[in-house]
Amino acid sequence: MTQKKYDSHFDNLKNKWLHRQKELQQGLIDRHKDAFDWLGHRAKQFMVGTIGSLLMFGHPVASTVWAMQPTTTKNIELPDENALSPETRLILDLSYSLPKTVEPLTSEQEKVIAKTLTRHFEMSVTAELQGKRLDRSYGLIGAEQHLIRYPGDIIDTHFANHDEVVNFYDSGMAPGLGAWGYFASSRQAMTQKDVDREKYYIAVQTFLAPGFAENVKNHYDFFKYRKMLVVNPDNGRAMIVDIADAGPSPWTGKHLGGSPEVMRYLDRKDGAQIGPVLYFFIDDPSDTIPLGPTQIKK
Repeated sequence: MTQKKYDSHFDNLKNKWLHRQKELQQGLIDRHKDAFDWLGHRAKQFMVGTIGSLLMFGHPVASTVWAMQPTTTKNIELPDENALSPETRLILDLSYSLPKTVEPLTSEQEKVIAKTLTRHFEMSVTAELQGKRLDRSYGLIGAEQHLIRYPGDIIDTHFANHDEVVNFYDSGMAPGLGAWGYFASSRQAMTQKDVDREKYYIAVQTFLAPGFAENVKNHYDFFKYRKMLVVNPDNGRAMIVDIADAGPSPWTGKHLGGSPEVMRYLDRKDGAQIGPVLYFFIDDPSDTIPLGPTQIKK
């Protein structure tokens, strides 16, 4: 009788694990269909590097992918290092660490993802810098408006060329200043750095950061124009941005906001297209990394 109960309990645990395994497997395939379409099209090839090892030998989805391939070794080709785009490699690398839903990452997940981003973009990326962090590093981004850069700045004087007018005029100007006020004292005093700080800004929930209420001034100074790497894990696009505003309010369901230029580049074009992004600090004490779109190096 005892043995029978043990077997039943073991079978129950096994069935629960198999069910969860199938959910994780299907979620990965659904989320990154393009990458797996490539695998099907390039059947008989081994994956390369870390991704290859994980897919072939260390992940439940391996059985699904490999099941599509003939088992005869004579048809196996040598790996093509250029077959996978850098974006696809990044998407696959991130998929092993990201949770199924958009939720705060665990400490271990943050460490692994920070190392992944550091490797792919060849810059020092971290969830915590100088003992400070945001309340999360993975969240939903929504659209923000343009910020007033100097006294008298209006939507009609905001853009440098016709293309910017066409693409970003309709986003409008925020009615108030950003969290740190004007970017420059006047139009004449505004530098290219000031222009870029507004153009590539994000708003983050600084007020929810651990320790913020206990030391507002210290956190206020730390977050001002702090550089971050924002990555769309669905398409691999990434941008170097700076924190230039605080928000959005928690009741919106969003965790951060992006300027019209940020949203367009990341392919999160408007407020209706709220989507997940990773946002990690960049350790750049010498201020050598420029703001704007950035390319995957590896």
